[in-house]
Amino acid sequence: MIPDDQNAVEYLILNKGLEVSGVDSKTGELLYSFTPKIKELMPELYKAHMNHVNSELMLMWEKGFVNIDLMSDEPIVTLTEKAFDEAEISKLSENNLWALNEMKRLMKRRNF
Repeated sequence: MIPDDQNAVEYLILNKGLEVSGVDSKTGELLYSFTPKIKELMPELYKAHMNHVNSELMLMWEKGFVNIDLMSDEPIVTLTEKAFDEAEISKLSENNLWALNEMKRLMKRRNF
């Protein structure tokens, strides 16, 4: 049974659809990441999340912060030099900055 919005986070944590991914440096609140299990637990949420991720990824590509290689079986996303240029990064909105930092975090995590 899918819970109401108020209990969704607890439901996802208990059913391994969310995992702790860090702590917000400004608020001290826990940050969570979806696990692959989210796809089966809440397919509509997964679809909405993937649409958002793809939109953010395309925006970062349009702004020149990432390259996307579509020639392989799975697209390969890499960060450009601009993604590490403090002057360029400072021009991003708070939401865009969060998206770029999340991409960096995920890429770093994937390489370990």
